[in-house]
Amino acid sequence: MCGIVGYIGTKLATPILLDGMSKLEYRGYDSAGIAVYNEGHITVEKCVGRLDALREKVKGHMPEGTMGIGHTRWATHGRPSDRNSHPHTDDSGDFVVVHNGIIENYMKLKEELIAKGHKFVSETDTEVVAHLMADLYNGDFEATVKEVLKIIEGSYSLVFMSAKDPDKLICTKKDNPLVIGLGEGENFIASDIPAIIDHTRRTYIMSDGEIATVTKDSVWVQDIKGTPISKKVFEVNWNAEAAQKGGFEHFMLKEIYEQPKAMRDTMTGRIHGEEPIKFDELNWTPEEFAGISKIFIVACGTAYHAGLVGKYYLEKFARIPVEVDIASEFRYRDPLVDENSLLIVVSQSGETSDTLAALREAKRLGARTLAVTNVVGSSMAREADQVVYTYAGPEIAVASTKAYTTQLLVMFMLGVYVGTLRGTLDPKLAKELTLAAQDIPEQIHQTLENVDQIKVFATQYGSCEDAFFLGRSLDYAVALEGALKLKEISYIHAEAYAAGELKHGTLALIVEGVPVIVLATQSDVYAKTISNLKEVKARDAVVIAIAQEGDEEIGKEADHVIYIPKTNKFLAPLLAVLPLQLLSYYAALTRGCDVDKPRNLAKSVTVE
Repeated sequence: MCGIVGYIGTKLATPILLDGMSKLEYRGYDSAGIAVYNEGHITVEKCVGRLDALREKVKGHMPEGTMGIGHTRWATHGRPSDRNSHPHTDDSGDFVVVHNGIIENYMKLKEELIAKGHKFVSETDTEVVAHLMADLYNGDFEATVKEVLKIIEGSYSLVFMSAKDPDKLICTKKDNPLVIGLGEGENFIASDIPAIIDHTRRTYIMSDGEIATVTKDSVWVQDIKGTPISKKVFEVNWNAEAAQKGGFEHFMLKEIYEQPKAMRDTMTGRIHGEEPIKFDELNWTPEEFAGISKIFIVACGTAYHAGLVGKYYLEKFARIPVEVDIASEFRYRDPLVDENSLLIVVSQSGETSDTLAALREAKRLGARTLAVTNVVGSSMAREADQVVYTYAGPEIAVASTKAYTTQLLVMFMLGVYVGTLRGTLDPKLAKELTLAAQDIPEQIHQTLENVDQIKVFATQYGSCEDAFFLGRSLDYAVALEGALKLKEISYIHAEAYAAGELKHGTLALIVEGVPVIVLATQSDVYAKTISNLKEVKARDAVVIAIAQEGDEEIGKEADHVIYIPKTNKFLAPLLAVLPLQLLSYYAALTRGCDVDKPRNLAKSVTVE
């Protein structure tokens, strides 16, 4: 998730680009750059770091010109650096591009272009697009863009600029947002409305497959075949702060609703049709993995809960013993780690202090290491032997939502991948799981469309001071995350228990009226879970059940039921957590809490 800004008009472009980029730093902030056309030449200025670093770099000699494009980066290919910053150009500098998304087939295209003599300077997938423009240019800027779009695969918002056709910008999108702002004698392009809201409130919201040619006086929209598309003007009525949050009241809610896209991005290049799951960044062989006798998963907080689900996947599919540790405890217990161990560290930021220390200790003991993180170029990404990125995009709210679900997805894919590699996972089940996973983004969307019931529950029970979460098997791991979400943003005392532990002490806390959230999505332990549900009902607790669609039995036992779309039981955690996120969010609103910045907490814990 990166920030894109484009301008063409009669004013100096650089101040407009920098101002628009400042409104999009929440979309990416590890590097920034601009490209401005003036008198036959395109000037590119870019650097690693926050936007202030770019402002300082161009201070006193801002590029002049009335057409330009800008970009704030959230790294996906290549660590944050000057050379990996956008915009990217071809060898001549005549073709410039900014990009948000992932070009799946970039490596194949890059090899072909290098063989033709093109010289690449970055590690990014985006640079391929600029070189393709130069390679395919036929004298017609617009036609060349269409030829490029026929070749590249993946997800993208792209804005093209060319010194050979200096009166227009061309933009297009697939699976990533893009808007066009309509002015008088000027027009704007952006990946999100906040970048342009100070200049215009009249916009076109671009749809997938549409190509727009933007001049200072006109916007022409067509499809790849050249068929004109009539666009309806969308009048923005948000204020600037609301626009930054996409119209949502809080970043947390916005990030909850970004989960379908985050899932698609995390699957991109890894899951496709009935094909086996791929991890090109790992490319393990059966022989390489044969020596691994034990896997350790080490993490903190929400990432630790993702690790608990990961343990289940890896043990079930790959049949390797897995131990999950809280990072702050790991290195103080003299862990039995050696060269036959694989340590997987999980961290949204890749900078979590305790987890980083555990990684270093495991490396000292000779273990192979793998980082699962959301931040390219983070300390864990650099120090681990290998890294798998979650591609959730920046997460601004302190309480993790989309970072957690993408971690679950990566753990699921790793389990299926390693199980297939080792021959321990039945190929028929592997195919079934892979196909079911591809339905998850749409099923998340469906779940998020039905929140009225959850709002009512949050209002009814948000004044309670205690809540309990119960589950078995995978549901227990999800229950832990649900309890953490509720306590960290609503300040309700919440605890999660394995449902079978009720009679071992927990029942003493169940009293009349206390809300108990029972997860019942796992068919193999369903009957046991219903039995535990009855135990808390017998103590007059109020039971809110989370179950799969079609489960009529649970409605006879629970006070309330929230249904999630029916899916394979192994994928249910990716859906079951959504009502828990929303319940926590609306409970926090009911109690008047600061949702995005809960008391005493920080987004990234970088001290022990």
